[in-house]
Amino acid sequence: QVRLVETGGGWVQAGGSLRLSCVASGDFYSVRTMGWHRQAPGKQRDLVAGWREGDIINYADSVKGRFTISRDNAKNAVYLQMNNLRPEDTAVYYCNADITTTTGQGTGLTRVTAEYWGQGTQVTVSS
Repeated sequence: QVRLVETGGGWVQAGGSLRLSCVASGDFYSVRTMGWHRQAPGKQRDLVAGWREGDIINYADSVKGRFTISRDNAKNAVYLQMNNLRPEDTAVYYCNADITTTTGQGTGLTRVTAEYWGQGTQVTVSS
């Protein structure tokens, strides 16, 4: 079973920093794109930062210059360094990844890529 587990959320005053971590675990063949989304109360879940195919990173306009995404492929981990936090950054932050799993064996070997999500970690920024 594949799992994504986020850590690092919490409460911080405006202008402060937090670093989120997400690690993929379980039985899988490879981890492809990884990223972070967030969802504030009453709003839809939106992209914060993430990779497209290759090394292209997308950031939401609202976090450019303040947030930095990074990745450790050896650990199947992705991180989000959040600086100069604002009250409007308050949300549940979710890690997501496209992960390839393998089923069967020999001539029946099949690889399937699907999107997985973590359980989310709350980030609260007070003014």
